[in-house]
Amino acid sequence: MRAIIRVSTVALAVSAGWALPTQASAADAASIQEELAAMRAQMQAMAQRIDSLEEELATAKAEAASAAQVAGDATQAAAAAQTAAAKEPPVKIAFKGAPQISTDDGWSFKPRGRMQVDFGSVNGPSGLTVGEQAHLGSSVEFRRVYLGFDGSMPGGFGYRAEINVANSDVSINDMYLTYQAGRNVTLTLGNQKPNWGLEEMTSDLFTSFQERASFSQAFGFERRIGLNAQYLGKGVVAQLGVFADDPKSLGSDSDKSWSVDGRLAAMPRVAGGTLHLGGSVHVRTLNDTIPTVTYQTRPFVHTTDLRFVKAGIGSATQERGLGLEAAYIKGRFHATAESFWQTVRRTGFKDPTFNGGYAEVGYLLTDDTTAYKNGTYGRIKPKHGLDSGGLGAVQINARYDWLDLTDAGIRGGRQQTAGISALWIPTDYVRFILDYGHVWVKDAPVTANGDASYGADAMGMRAQFDF
Repeated sequence: MRAIIRVSTVALAVSAGWALPTQASAADAASIQEELAAMRAQMQAMAQRIDSLEEELATAKAEAASAAQVAGDATQAAAAAQTAAAKEPPVKIAFKGAPQISTDDGWSFKPRGRMQVDFGSVNGPSGLTVGEQAHLGSSVEFRRVYLGFDGSMPGGFGYRAEINVANSDVSINDMYLTYQAGRNVTLTLGNQKPNWGLEEMTSDLFTSFQERASFSQAFGFERRIGLNAQYLGKGVVAQLGVFADDPKSLGSDSDKSWSVDGRLAAMPRVAGGTLHLGGSVHVRTLNDTIPTVTYQTRPFVHTTDLRFVKAGIGSATQERGLGLEAAYIKGRFHATAESFWQTVRRTGFKDPTFNGGYAEVGYLLTDDTTAYKNGTYGRIKPKHGLDSGGLGAVQINARYDWLDLTDAGIRGGRQQTAGISALWIPTDYVRFILDYGHVWVKDAPVTANGDASYGADAMGMRAQFDF
């Protein structure tokens, strides 16, 4: 570029020289030389500027090429991320009392919990000892405070983990793994209920009274660690499992008790409602170092530790239980009845058989429906809840309950209870219970002024919520 400028400058000078008249004066020649010098300086500056622009242009081209490469890489990365995102299953969030997170490939997770605060009052007979009277009167307790979670995993697996932290006493509640072995068959491994009867298999969130039947308390219906199989078909549920003991008892290596527990229930539709007919069988071998079992129950409410009826059986080797259950559910109405016989096998003594049961009717005063599904009662969902400007659901119930712990020379006493309850369910996950029961005891080991037959009154209230 500079060579071209120099040639152009010389040519210009020559041309200019040829154009000068021969008669030009010396002064004009000097002026022309100055102009030529100035023009050469300007052209040199232009050449330098052109060189600078060429360098800037080269730099710009290099930067543009680099930017294009970066843009191409970013486009490829974005396309790869979009492809990967398209392959990931979408996460779904539903709200069922608490957030339930799930994906299309089988994963799900939901926190769960419940709180039940109970008030109870027992007015017992006069003539009890000072120590026995101290357990009566009015009390408040955290009946249950459960915290946990449940969900599912790919491959047909499910899980639940739940602990009870009521009254600062931490204990394991439900803790198990499930597997969907077939369309109608589910296997469950872990701490669970061993196929007890209708009321015991119903969640305590949905019972019609604060406490379940007295035989359920007396005969030690509890969760135990085991393997259970359930078949759920159209109108029938069958359950069979093998169980050890509860987690706390199994902390001792001397406890080696085992049981086989089975339950069968049919659920045909009859006259526009559901008829429930079922039964359960339980055989438990007591292979521990202290072969003694104790059967006892509280008087209607849980807030007292005093038991009017109680039977301790020594030299026990085996427990055999037989339960029968029946119910009819139609719209607002339900009726339920259960009975259970517990026989204790003993070494060197006659085997006693104890019996308990209850009969109950209930009715929803509001335009709501009693919930029942798969062999248990469920959650009543008000059609017009308090959250939508309505009253919620209101239910009333009446029950007769009995427990007989006297047989084969063992005098544990007989307890009968007539009870009524009122439930207010303002929303799906909130419930209030008010109940009253009159208790009669006969041949009780706890006497009042030497009298083994007397009466007592008990009242309870509960506030609960769950998620």
